[in-house]
Amino acid sequence: MAESDPFLVVLYRRVLSGQHDLAQVSFENAVLDRYRGQPGYSLIRTNTVGRLRREGGWSLDFGIGRDEECLHACLGDLASLPEDERGHWASYAVLPGLSGNFVQMRLHPGPCIDDGEVRQWE
Repeated sequence: MAESDPFLVVLYRRVLSGQHDLAQVSFENAVLDRYRGQPGYSLIRTNTVGRLRREGGWSLDFGIGRDEECLHACLGDLASLPEDERGHWASYAVLPGLSGNFVQMRLHPGPCIDDGEVRQWE
């Protein structure tokens, strides 16, 4: 069994206990291109965290992945963004190792998805 990051274990224990707003959502770092150099926005970072702020409006804190290809933020913080911003961020959402068929099944229950023979997990 792989050893989990202890902070990740605590985070998801809380998420699974009902603090769903702490769930992490990942994005391509290109999601920030919309804001870079734009008047009214500030974008700051350290090595591992950042903050995007709309002057006089909202802000969003985010984590920076090890490879700097992806960012992640808390679901609750993302849900509090204005609607057009939520749509923008959703268009850059990524989840490494995601089963597209599983997501399709959850979004549209009932249809049959044929992606291979049913077998025991060994």
